[in-house]
Order: sequence, then C-alpha cells, then structure tokens
Amino acid sequence: MNTAFLTPVEEHAIAHLVLHSPSCIGRKIQIHTERGGFPDLDDVKIAIFGVQEDRNSENNFGCGDNLHFIRRKFYELFPGDWHTEIADLGNVLKGNEVNDTYFAVAEIINYLLKKNIIPVILGGGQDITYVNYRAYDTLEQTVNITAVDSRFDLGSFEEGLTSQSYLSKIIMQEPNNLFNYTNVGYQTYFNPQDEIDLLESLYFDTFRLGKAKELENIEPAFRDADIVSIDIGAVKQSDAPANNNASPNGFYGDEICAIARYAGLSDKVSSFGIYEYNSKYDQNHQTASLIAQMMWYFIEGVNFRVKDYPFSNKENYQKFTVLLEDDDPLVFYKSHKTGRWWIEVQILSDNKFKRHALIPCTYQDYQQATAHKIPERWYKAMKKLM
Repeated sequence: MNTAFLTPVEEHAIAHLVLHSPSCIGRKIQIHTERGGFPDLDDVKIAIFGVQEDRNSENNFGCGDNLHFIRRKFYELFPGDWHTEIADLGNVLKGNEVNDTYFAVAEIINYLLKKNIIPVILGGGQDITYVNYRAYDTLEQTVNITAVDSRFDLGSFEEGLTSQSYLSKIIMQEPNNLFNYTNVGYQTYFNPQDEIDLLESLYFDTFRLGKAKELENIEPAFRDADIVSIDIGAVKQSDAPANNNASPNGFYGDEICAIARYAGLSDKVSSFGIYEYNSKYDQNHQTASLIAQMMWYFIEGVNFRVKDYPFSNKENYQKFTVLLEDDDPLVFYKSHKTGRWWIEVQILSDNKFKRHALIPCTYQDYQQATAHKIPERWYKAMKKLM
C-alpha cells in the first residue's frame, strides 16, 4: 500500500490524550502521527481511516471535514474486553480530481482486505460505497452489500456517480460482482415507487424503517453482508443533526449502535463505513459522539465473533428438515453456540455462488416453513441463482 495516500491524524486530535486515562482507546491503539509515523500493520485486525471527499455528496457539501471531532470522542472512550489490534491510519485528502480520491481509497481498501484487515471508513460522501465495492474486484468473489439509509440512492445510470446515485452504478457497471443488496430503514416518501418496484423485481431485500426497528428482523441482513454502509442521515435529526439531509424520522442512537454491533458480530462483514457526517451542522459534537460510539460497538462485535457458520463444522449445529407438499424439502441449521439460524440453498455446481449456499434467517422463517409457506429469504436467493 502506498502510505503517501494517507496523511497523519491531526495533532490537536492527539494532544488532548495526555489529559485522559492511560486505559482509554486513544492510548491503546496505533495512530498515524507526524512524529510517530505510519502504524505497523502486521498484527492489526481493524484499520480506521477517513475520507475527506465531498464533491459528489448531494446537498451535503462539507461532509468529511473535521473528522478529528469524531476521533477525539472515540479516543476518549474505554475499550471493552478486547483482544483485537486496532490502527488509525489517518485521512485520505481530496485529490486534484474526484477520481484521484477514489483511486486512493480503492487501493487502501484492497490492500487491507488482502491482509485480512477490516477497514472502518469515515466519510465523506456515501458515493465512497461504490469505491468500496470496486475494491473487491480482484478478490474474485460475489459481494453482498447492506446499506442503512432512508433512501435507496439508486438515481439513474445516465447521471454521474454521486452519493444519491451510487447504487445504479453498482448494479449496472461491469464487472458485476453483486449478489445481494439490502436496504435497512428506507422511508417510503423519500423513494419513488418505481425504484421500490425495481428493487423488488431484482429480488433485493428492503426493510422499511418501522419494520427495521424490530431489530431481530434485520440481524440476518448483516450476518450475510460483506460491505456495510451507513448514511448517518438514517438516524433521526434530533439524535444526529450533523447532516444537511437529516430527517425528523429515523433510527434512534441506541438502535444504530445495536445495528453497528450486528455488523461487527457478523463473520462475513469485511468492511464497514459511516458516511455523510457534516460537522458544520453538529450541535455540541453530538453526532461525532454517536459515530464514535457506533465505531465502539462495531469493534465490540468484531471482538466477539464466534465463527458461527455451519459449513465450518456442522456437528455443532442442529439440522431441521421441513417437508413441503409439492416442493423439495427445506433444510435449516440452528447453532448450538448462539441459537442463530440458516436455511440451505441448493447449488448444483461449485461456482462463485457457493458461498451463498447457506442464507442467514430467523426462527420465524423456520416457523413459516413449518406452516407450509416458503420463506421470502429463500425464495429471493433461489431467484437470483436461477
């Protein structure tokens, strides 16, 4: 990785650490500083970096500035019972052109992924999600994206890449490595009906805000994700005012922290981004504090990953076969360790979809199958494989 892409963390974000306990996060992790240089990544599991790019952020110019407000709040928190090495790599500054920034971000993410290091990206506009997705191209695998957002950000294929059109680029541009996209928390009045219908026709998963607030419904969406992208505008304005597109409705602060923990707990999630923070709208650094706590919960989740995936060792799982009247039986697995559920999808050949042979689900999906109703998760997965 070209470390020249990353500038050191601002000195004033670090200087106040002398006033805090030696046990706080900022004194426990490696930080890219002007004096100390770039961190040694050999044993690092999680790498944080900021992206100061706002030129393609719709109606939220200034996002990505002053990321040190988030860092200061994060550094002064206390770690949990963590065993994971963490590094803060600093910031990617704006390039001469937007594509220069995109190139640098993609190179950093790709390098970290190949070293099995989880990038935690602080944006910048949510258009960086597209760059994050493209960083997986060389890994030769299909990718699942879960976005926490009040909008689909579909836009049109004809318009350029922006924070509100990145999804159409992911869907349409080659190489197309997307297997599934899930939106968590969309608000219907922000999304045209034809876009809602399009995502349904593509057999993608969408959860309206009211349904998503029943958090047990959305946990499988994070267990099945490779990339998690959170628009801070998905949080209600009273809890996170630092976004020019903020809305009175959205997730509460504790709910978005629970979502971040779900993402961390997932054995599959390999990159995590929080976007659209705009410090000029922040009141008393409230949003910076919330994002710092979201990062804390994500890292907490990573530390408590249990490699809970049935293909690793099926002896630790209980198998349930549900016989349907006119169809092949449905096979479910329940973990003895965590009580989490999966449903099996039959894949006839050893191809790039093999990693999707088990779809995370809920106990309610199993109950639905026993009532002779096909679970929607299984149905959509099969449609994408046909």
